[in-house]
Amino acid sequence: MHVRTRQSISFFVTVAALLAAALPVGAQVTHGVFVTPVPNAPFSATVHLERTQIQPDGSAVQLWSVREIARDDRGRIYNEFRPLVPASVKDVPPVTVIHLYDPQNRMTEYLYPANKTYRMMMLNRPPATDTTEDFASPTGAAAPANQFTHQDDLGYRTMEGLQVHGVRVTQTLPAAESGTGQDVVVTDEYWYSEALRVNLATKHDDPRTGSVTMTVTQISRTEPSAALFGVPADYTMAGLAAPAAGK
Repeated sequence: MHVRTRQSISFFVTVAALLAAALPVGAQVTHGVFVTPVPNAPFSATVHLERTQIQPDGSAVQLWSVREIARDDRGRIYNEFRPLVPASVKDVPPVTVIHLYDPQNRMTEYLYPANKTYRMMMLNRPPATDTTEDFASPTGAAAPANQFTHQDDLGYRTMEGLQVHGVRVTQTLPAAESGTGQDVVVTDEYWYSEALRVNLATKHDDPRTGSVTMTVTQISRTEPSAALFGVPADYTMAGLAAPAAGK
């Protein structure tokens, strides 16, 4: 079983906080695919996101987005964030934040294309080198053993020419805790590629709030352009963030 360190947790809390600060009020944000910072496995790909958001009146709003991700042979990662937009919008939404991380010097950077600024932060310790949702990996974390949670092995399939292993985690929330007066079943599905050390598909479904599906497509396993992993010359520093907490 994998144990999440405080360092890896604070790493993703920081990402979430900086994303929220970078977006206008009311913008839709969904955390993207975690690109593990491991060497010798370069790739680039497109992440397709689809979200069904349940409104207070019970109606459903369909949203979508796309994001580019990449990792080079040194393990440096590139991860875009674009807002979710209504299904009626056909234009690809603009990039709001770009997350860069270099495992060799533990430097993480957040680029804001709208005003060509960036922020930097050095981690006291590196984040985990496995996805934070690694249930489907060979050494994946088992779901908590209790009467309300169940984990199913979905076996193997092929996605984008790569073998992936699937796991579904089902959690039943009792009526007293669900906030609806009825039992609620929440499911999370993961399809993990050992070759890339990345989930190629994830799906979260909660009847109270809706569903989110992320699928990694258009995978190229060649070395990405080195320009992706550096701060452009015309960007200016917006501030230096404090180091992430750790032991």
